[in-house]
Amino acid sequence: MSVCLPSVCLQQIDSLSEYGAEATFALGSWKETDHTTMQPLCQSEDPDLQAAVARARPQLVEFLSRCPDWLLCNSQSFIPEATLSSLGSITDPREKISVLLDLLEEAGPAAWKHFAQSVCMEYDLPLDLEVLLMSSAGEDNFSQAEEAGRDTRVQSSVPKGSARRRRHSSSGSDKDAKQRRLDSTVKYRHLLINSIRQRYGSRREAGAQEQTQPLPFNQTFVNVVIRQSKAPRLKERTERAREDTAGAPEPEECADTAVKVSDLLCSEAPTHTTKVIFLFGKPGTGKTRLMHRICQKWAEGVLPQFLFTFLFEFRQLNLLKRKLTLKELLFDVFLQPEDSPDAVFQGLLENAQQTLIIFDGLDEFAANMDVSPSSKRGPDLTSPMSISQLFADLCQGKLLPGCTVLVTSRPKRLPDFLLYTVGVLAEIWGFDQEKVEEYVSHYFRQHSFRERAIAHVKNNTKLLSMCLIPALCNIVCICLEYLLLKHQMSVELPQTMTQFYIKMFLIFLNKQRGDCAGDEEAQLNCNKKAILGLSDLALRGLEEKKLVFYDGDIPEDVKEFASLHGLLTVFEVKTSSTCPEVGYAFVHLSLQEFFAALCLMVSRRVDKNYLKKKFFLKSKWTLKNETKTEFMESFHIFLSGLSSRECRTFLMLLAEQDEAWVQEKQDVILQSLKKLAATHLSGPKVLELCHCTFETQNLEVAQHIGSLLNFKYEFKNFRLTTLDMSTLVFVINSGQDLIRLDFAGCLVDTDCLEILAGCKNVEHLSFRSRRCGDDFAAALSKGLQGMESLKKLELTGGSITAEGMTNLVQAASQCLQLEEINLQGNRIRDPDVKRVMDLFSKMEKLKKVDLSNNHLSLGAVLSLAKEGIVCQNVTELCARVDTMIIYFSGPSGKVQRSSDLILEENKEHVIPTRHVNLSLQDHRLSSQHAKMIVAILQSCPCLSEVDLSGNKLGDEGCSCLLESLPCISISKQLNLSQNRLSVAGMCSLLHSVNSCQKVMEVHVSLCHDTAVLRFREDREFASPPPREEPVFSADHQQHEEEIQTPTTSQKIRLTGCNLQASDLKNLCVVLRECGHISELDLSSNYLGDEGLLQLFQCLPKLKMLRSLTFNDNQISLNSVFFLAQSLTTLEHIKTVSLSLGHTQVVHLTFWERVRRSSRWRSGSLAQPRQEAGRCFSLRDCRVGLEDVTRLCQTLAPCPQLTEIDLSGNSLSDQSIERLLSFLPSLCHLTLLSIRKNSLSPRCAVLFLSSISLCERIRVVEVWSSENAVLHLGASTQSQRTSCRLTGCAIGARQVQQLCSILEQHSLAEVDLSKNQLGDEGLRCLLDHLPRVPGPCSLNLSHNGISQDGVLHLINAFVTSGNTTEVQVSLCSKATLIIKLTREDDPRKILRLAECNFQPEHLEKLFLLLEKCPALTEYTSSNNNMTVQAAGRLLHSLRKGLGLLKISIEEPWVCRERVRSLLELAVQTPGNITEITICKDKTLFQLVTRFPHCLEKTESVISRLRLYQPEIKHSFCQRLCEKCAQLQELRWSHVELHEDEAEMLVRILLPLPELKVFGLTSSSVAPTGIDYLISGLQNCQAIEELNLGCMDLSSAAIPELVLGLWEMPALKRLILNHNSLGDDGCSRLAEALRKMHDLEEINLSHNKIGDPGLISLAAVLLEMQKLKKIDLSGNCPSPAGGEKLVEALAHCKHIKELLLSRNGFGDRTAVTLALCLPHMTNLKILHFQNNDIGQAGGLELARALVVCELLEEISLSENGLGEQSIQALSKGLPCFRQLRRIDLKCCGITDGAAKSLSLGFRQCPSLEEITLSWNALGDGGAQELAIALPKMEKLKVLDLEKNRIGACGATKLLEELAKCPEIQFIRLWDNPVPKSLAESLTSQDPRLCFSFS
Repeated sequence: MSVCLPSVCLQQIDSLSEYGAEATFALGSWKETDHTTMQPLCQSEDPDLQAAVARARPQLVEFLSRCPDWLLCNSQSFIPEATLSSLGSITDPREKISVLLDLLEEAGPAAWKHFAQSVCMEYDLPLDLEVLLMSSAGEDNFSQAEEAGRDTRVQSSVPKGSARRRRHSSSGSDKDAKQRRLDSTVKYRHLLINSIRQRYGSRREAGAQEQTQPLPFNQTFVNVVIRQSKAPRLKERTERAREDTAGAPEPEECADTAVKVSDLLCSEAPTHTTKVIFLFGKPGTGKTRLMHRICQKWAEGVLPQFLFTFLFEFRQLNLLKRKLTLKELLFDVFLQPEDSPDAVFQGLLENAQQTLIIFDGLDEFAANMDVSPSSKRGPDLTSPMSISQLFADLCQGKLLPGCTVLVTSRPKRLPDFLLYTVGVLAEIWGFDQEKVEEYVSHYFRQHSFRERAIAHVKNNTKLLSMCLIPALCNIVCICLEYLLLKHQMSVELPQTMTQFYIKMFLIFLNKQRGDCAGDEEAQLNCNKKAILGLSDLALRGLEEKKLVFYDGDIPEDVKEFASLHGLLTVFEVKTSSTCPEVGYAFVHLSLQEFFAALCLMVSRRVDKNYLKKKFFLKSKWTLKNETKTEFMESFHIFLSGLSSRECRTFLMLLAEQDEAWVQEKQDVILQSLKKLAATHLSGPKVLELCHCTFETQNLEVAQHIGSLLNFKYEFKNFRLTTLDMSTLVFVINSGQDLIRLDFAGCLVDTDCLEILAGCKNVEHLSFRSRRCGDDFAAALSKGLQGMESLKKLELTGGSITAEGMTNLVQAASQCLQLEEINLQGNRIRDPDVKRVMDLFSKMEKLKKVDLSNNHLSLGAVLSLAKEGIVCQNVTELCARVDTMIIYFSGPSGKVQRSSDLILEENKEHVIPTRHVNLSLQDHRLSSQHAKMIVAILQSCPCLSEVDLSGNKLGDEGCSCLLESLPCISISKQLNLSQNRLSVAGMCSLLHSVNSCQKVMEVHVSLCHDTAVLRFREDREFASPPPREEPVFSADHQQHEEEIQTPTTSQKIRLTGCNLQASDLKNLCVVLRECGHISELDLSSNYLGDEGLLQLFQCLPKLKMLRSLTFNDNQISLNSVFFLAQSLTTLEHIKTVSLSLGHTQVVHLTFWERVRRSSRWRSGSLAQPRQEAGRCFSLRDCRVGLEDVTRLCQTLAPCPQLTEIDLSGNSLSDQSIERLLSFLPSLCHLTLLSIRKNSLSPRCAVLFLSSISLCERIRVVEVWSSENAVLHLGASTQSQRTSCRLTGCAIGARQVQQLCSILEQHSLAEVDLSKNQLGDEGLRCLLDHLPRVPGPCSLNLSHNGISQDGVLHLINAFVTSGNTTEVQVSLCSKATLIIKLTREDDPRKILRLAECNFQPEHLEKLFLLLEKCPALTEYTSSNNNMTVQAAGRLLHSLRKGLGLLKISIEEPWVCRERVRSLLELAVQTPGNITEITICKDKTLFQLVTRFPHCLEKTESVISRLRLYQPEIKHSFCQRLCEKCAQLQELRWSHVELHEDEAEMLVRILLPLPELKVFGLTSSSVAPTGIDYLISGLQNCQAIEELNLGCMDLSSAAIPELVLGLWEMPALKRLILNHNSLGDDGCSRLAEALRKMHDLEEINLSHNKIGDPGLISLAAVLLEMQKLKKIDLSGNCPSPAGGEKLVEALAHCKHIKELLLSRNGFGDRTAVTLALCLPHMTNLKILHFQNNDIGQAGGLELARALVVCELLEEISLSENGLGEQSIQALSKGLPCFRQLRRIDLKCCGITDGAAKSLSLGFRQCPSLEEITLSWNALGDGGAQELAIALPKMEKLKVLDLEKNRIGACGATKLLEELAKCPEIQFIRLWDNPVPKSLAESLTSQDPRLCFSFS
C-alpha cells in the first residue's frame, strides 16, 4: 500500500493518529548520547561525520583484531617498515590494531581511502560501519551535500560479532556484487529517510501550524508519561480465569518509575533474537502520535541503532485482503525501492538487527490474530501469507530474525503468540498535572489570557482529570479558547466528555462560518443532513468493523462537510499493483464512536429495543471471544452522555422531534444503567458504569446506582486514572449508603488521592500495594479530613516507614470519627512511639491499630507496651512475632475485643471498669528484660490478661517476675508458657500461689512447655451480696450447694512434668503451704503406686480439696484396691473413677469438710446426706475372680455407696456371678453398670436370676451381649421389677430356666427381643404362660418366629385365661408382644400384621377364632386376606355379649367402592355401631354389638319407611337392619358416587342413634356435596360433625348453617383445612351463636383474617361450655389476635387452646398473658410459629404459672430470647401435671440450659421434652444430662440439630444408664464424630443419632 500523499492532504496527516494529541512529547524525552572527544579517523571537515566515525572506532578495532596480519600487509604501502617493525613488541591484538589505525590516519587521505575500500570489499562488515567508512573515504555518492551529514550521526550499537566472515581472497565479481548491494541498500535507506520526513517530519508540522482552521486533535509537543513493566512475560496471567483477563500486565507487577522511549528501544536483547516491544494505553493517551514521532526522530538520526524503520497501521492493513510476502509488505505496502529491490531486500535480511518495524493499533485489526502454531515451520520468504501470519512470524523471529518489533494497542487480550514473545512491556499514561500545565501554556502562548486559561484548568478538579488524557486536553483547550475569546468575563465549560465533544463540534461549525456564523441552532439546521449522514456512516463502520472508507462509501455532501471541518482525513490506499485509491477515515476512532452514538439517539429507524441491544458495558480488557465490540471503546460512554438533560436540546434539533421523543430514548439508556447496577460486576465494569453514570449527570440515577453498588467497590490489579476516580467519587457521593472502598494491587496516582479526598460516603478505605510509601501516605493524609464518614483506614503491604506513619497518624488524629487503622506489612521498624501514642489517645472513637508484619525492633515493641498500657483508651496490646495490634476502648469505653470478657447485660448505671490485655509473645525477651517487663506491668493498675509466652525468660526471668507478683495488678491471667521453665521454676511458681492470694489457678506442663496463672477478679474479694429467696425447691438449693466452691479456693494442675515418686517429697512440702487448694491435677507423670501413697499422706493438710486427678501415672491394681479401701475408710471421698486401660484414669472427688474441724477421720465430718451417694468406677482393667471377690469385700462396708461401674473389665461369668452374690451386702447400691464386657446367654440369665438374690432390684437390663445394668431401689410392694434381656443370644436352652424365674416373681415387663428363641422356644414359653403371674408385658420380637409359631401362639391366646392381648408382625419389624393380665380382665385383643399368611394358614386362623367368643378386638393388617376371606372372617367372629371391634387393612380396601365395603359390612352377625373407612390407610373397621336386637331394628326400618317409602327388601333394607344401632360413621379419602351419596343421605344420616359423622378429604360429585350438606338437617342426634379437608368454600356455608341449626346436641364441630375465608367464618359465627353447648371448634387452616376472627370472637363471649378451639394456620393480624384472645378469656372451661402459625406477634402474646389468669382450666397450649419475640415471650412465660393444670405447652419456632426462657424455667415447678413441652427452634443456648434443666426436674409428670433446632452445646447437654435421673417419667428427649459434641453426648450416655424409663434421646445432626456416635449407640441404643 503506497502512502504518497498530495500536498493538499498534508494538513490532515496528524489527524489520522489515534488521538492526535495523545502522543505529544518534547525532545527532552529522548536520551542523548555522550560524544567521546577523540581525534577523528578521517579527514572530512564535517564534524558530525568525524564524531560518528570516532564513536564507531571501538567496533572497528574489535572487528579487525581478528585479522591483524591482513591489516599489517595492507599497511606496508603507506607506513614505513621500521615503524611497522616496532609494533612487534605489542602483544595485545586490540592495542596493535588501534596503533595501526592511528598510523594510517597520519599517512594521509589516500592511505585512509585505500584502507577503507579494501576492508569494505574484503569483509562483510555491518552495514552501518561500511557506510561510515565509505563516507569517510569520500566514496558516498548519495546526496553527500546534505544527507550524508545527517546520516553519519548514526550511533553504531550493533552487537559484537554480528558480521558474517567471508573468504579472505574474494574474487572481483564478489566485490562488485557487494558494492552494488551496498549502494542499493544505502540508497534505499536515504529514500526511506526522505519519505518518513515527508510524512512525519517537522516540515509538515510547520505546514500544519500555518492553518487557520483549529483541527480536532491537533498537536502541541509535550511529553507523555510512559511506565515500563517488570514482568517480561505475560504467560502466567493468561491462565487466570477471570473476566478481566488482559494482555496488559497486572499493575502490581509494573515498575513505578517513568521511562523514556529511547530506553525502551535501546534495551539489550540476545544476538539474532527478535525483540518485541509492546506499548499499550487507553484511548487518547498518544500511541499513534508517539509512533509518528519515533519515525520522525529516527529520520533525524536520534535513534542511530536502527538503519531501517517501517511503520504499519492496522486500520489500513485491514484493507489488504490478499496474502503477501514479507518483501511485498515492506516494499509494496510501505515504500518501494527505486531500483534493485532484491539487493535491498537482501541487505535488509543481513542487517535485521538494525531494523525497526512498528505495528500501530493492534486493537483496530479486524481479522483474527490467533494464528495456528507453526513452531516446526522454517522461515519462508517467498510464500505469501496473511497479515496475521506475517505479524506472528515477525514477532516469533521466523521472519527477519533479530529485528525489533514495536506494537501498540489499547488494553485488550493479546494473541497467544505475543504472550511468549513480548520482551518489553510498557504503558502510556498520558499527562500528569505538570504536563497539562505545560500543554495549556503552549497552546495559549499567543493569547493574553494564557494565565487565566491555565488557572481555569488547574482549579477545576473535574476539568483537570479530563486533561490528563492528552486528546481530551486538546479538546478542552479548543473549547476554552473559543469561550474565552467570545465571553471575556465568565466562562462556563461543559461537564462531561460527551458535552465537550458536542461543544467542540459546534465550535468547528461556527469557526468555519467566521463572523457570519449564526447561533448553534442555525448551524445545526443548516448542516443537519450532512451531520446525520456522517453519523450514519460512523455507525455503519463500527457495525461492519470498518475504519477506512472508500470514495464510493461516502455521499458527496457528507464528504465535503466532513473534510471542510476537519472531521475526516484523506489519503491514498494501494492494495495491489493497480493505481491507488483515495481513502477516508475519521480523524480518530473516538470521534467515529461519538457520531455512531449520536446516530442511535437521533435516528428514527432506531427503536427502544435496538437501542437496548446496543448498550452494554465494556470490560476493562477485551475477552478472547469478544469480537463484535472491538472498536467500541467509548461508545457506551457517549450513549450515556447523550442521555443527559443538558444534551436534550442538541438531540431535539438534530432529530427534529419533540422533547418527549428524545426523553423516551434517553430513558432507555438510564434504565439500562440502573439494571446493570443490579448485576454481578467486576471492578473494571463498576468503573465503566461509574463513567457512564457520570456522563448522564443525573443525580437520581447516580443515587440509585450508588445504592446498588454498595458492596461492589473492590478493585484489583489494574490502574485507575484521575478520571476514573472522579467518576467513582461522583457515584459514591450521590448515594446514601456508607461504603467500603478497596484497592488491591491497583496503580493509584497521588492525583487520584486529591480527588478521593472529596468522597464523603467512604466508611472503609483500603489500599494494598507495594507502591504505597511515605509519599503516598503523605498525599493521602492531606485528604483524610475531607472523608467525613471514614471509620476504617487500611494501608497494607506497602513501604511506609516510621516517618510516614507519624505523618499519617498526625493527619488521622484530626479525623475524630476514625475507628480503625491498619498498617500491616510496611517498613515501620522504629516508630516515634511516644508521639504516636499521644496522637492515638486523642482519637476518642479509635478501636484498633494494626502494625503487624512491620519488622518492629524489640525496643519499639517494649516502648509500645510501656506507652500503650498507660494510655487511657488502650484496652489490649498484642505483640506476637510479626503481629502488633493495639485495641482501644472506642466511644463507649467498652473493651472491643477480649474474648474472655463477658459483660453482664442487665447492669444499669454502672461505669465500666478499664481492663487492659497485654500480649508480648515476641520470642526475643530473655531474663535480662525481666525487670523492664516488671516495670511495665507495675505501671498499669488495671491489667486483665498478660501473655508472655513464647519468649526466653527461663527460671531466672520467671522468678523475677513472680517475686513481684503481689505488686502487679492482674485480674485474669498470666501466661508464661514456652519460656524454658524447669522443675525448680515450677516450684517457684507454686510458691507464688502463697505469696499472692489472688492466684486462683496454676497450670504447669513442662512437657508441653505450659505455665499459666489465673487470678480472681477484685469483686470476688468483696462481701457477697444478700441472697435472694430461692425460687425452686430444696432439691434445687441442694444442687447449688454441691457445685459451690469457696471464693478463696485454688486449682493446681501439674500435668506432664515428668515427676517421679522421689520428687513428691519436695512437692508435698510446697503443696502443704497451699492450704486453699480445691483441685489438684498431677496427671501424665511417673509417680506410680508409691507416689499415690505419699500423696494420700499429704491429703489431711489439703482441707479444701474437692477434686484430685492422677491420670497416667503408671499405677497398678494394688492402687485400685488401696483407693477402694480409702473410699470405705475415708468418709470425705465422694467418688472414685479409675481406668487402667491405654489411658489411665484416676479421679477422686471429695465432700466439703466442716471447716471448724481439724480432724481427718469420720468424727470431723458432717454426716453425709442420705440422698447424696458415693460412686466407685473401675473401667478397662482385667480383673479375675479373686480380684472381684477382694474388690467386693472391700466395697461392701462402704457407707452410702450408691453406684458401681465395672465396665470394660473382661469379667467372666464366674466373676459376674460372684459380684451378684454381693448385692445383698451393698445395701445402699442403686446402680450397677457393666458395659463393654462380653456376656454369654447364661450370664444374661444370671442377671435375671439376681432378682431372687436381692429384692431391691427394680430393673434388669442386658443388651447386645456386652452391656448390663441393674437398677436398685427401696423395697416396696407397689414397685414391680422390669427385665430387658435384648440381643443376648438366648435360645430354647435357656427358656426353661427363664420360665422358672418368671413363675416365681411378679414382673411388670419382660423384654426378650432380638434373641434366638425360634418356634421351639416360643412353644416352651407358652406352656409356662398360665403359671406366670400378671399383669406382665412379654416382648418376644425379633426371635425368628414363623407362621406356624404364630398360629400356636393364637391357640394359646384363645385357650389361656390370663392372656389379654397379642400383637404379632412378621415383617421387618418382627413384632411379637404378649400381655398377661388378671383372670377377671374382660379384654381380649388380637392384632396380626404382615404375617404373610397363605390360604391354609388363614383357614386355621378362622377355625381358632371361632373358638374365642371372648374376643373384644381383632385387627388384621396386610395378611394376604382377600375380600372373600374377609367375608369368611366376619362370619367366624361371633361374640356372646358386648362389643367386638374388627379392623381390616388390606390394599383392596382403597380399590373397592363404598357400596361394596358396606355390602361386606352387613355380613357381620351382630348389629353395627361404628363404620370407619380410611382409604388412605387402607382401613376398613367395624364395631358390632352382640346379641343382635330385632326390636330396635324393626323400629328403625318402620320409621325410615314412613319417611322413605321407596326402601324395599333389598340391600338397602339389609343395611338398615344391620345399622339400626349405628352411632359413629367416619369416612376418609373416599370417592362418593351419586348413588352412594344418596344412600348416605337417605339411610345412614337419618339413623336415630348416629352421634358422630365424619367425612374428610373425600371427593363428592358437585351436585352431591350440596345434597350431602342439605341432608345434614336430618342428623338431629349428632354430637360430632367433621368435614375437614373437604374444600368447602364460603358458598357452602349457608346450607351448612341450616343443618347446624337442626343439631341441638352438637358438641364438636371440625371444619379444618377448608377455604371458608372471612365471609364463611362470619356466616358460620351466626349459626354458632345459638349453639351454647358446643365444646370443640376446629377452624384451622381456613384463610381466616381479622374480619372473620372478630365475628367469631363476638360469638365466643357466649360459649361458656367451650373446652377446645383450634384456629391454627390462618392469616390474622396482631389486632385480630388481640380481639380473639380477649374473647377467649370469657370461656372459663377452655382446656385446649391451639393458635399456632398465625403470626400474631408480641402484641397478641402480651394480650394472651393478660387473659391467662381467666383460663385456669387450661391443659394444652399450642402457640408455636407466631413471630413472638423477647417482649411477648417474657410476658407470656411469666403469666403461664397461673395455669397449674397445663399438661402440654408448645412455644416452638418463636424467637423467645434468653430472658423469656429463664422466666419460663422459673415457672416450670408450678406445672405438676405437665407431660409435654415443645421449645423447638427457640434460640436456646447453653446459658438457658441450666435453668431449664433445674425446672424440668421439678415437673414430676414430664414425659416428653423437645429442644431440637436450638443452639445447645456440650454445656447445655451436660446440664440436661444431670437432670435426667430426677425426671422419673421422662420417655423422650429430642435434642436434634443442636451443637452438642462428643463431651455432651458422652455425658448423656452416662446419665441415661440411670434412667430406665427413658425410651430414646434424639441426637440427629449434632457435631458428634460418626465413630463415637456408633460406639455410644452400641452401649445404649436409646441414643438415636439417625434421622427419625
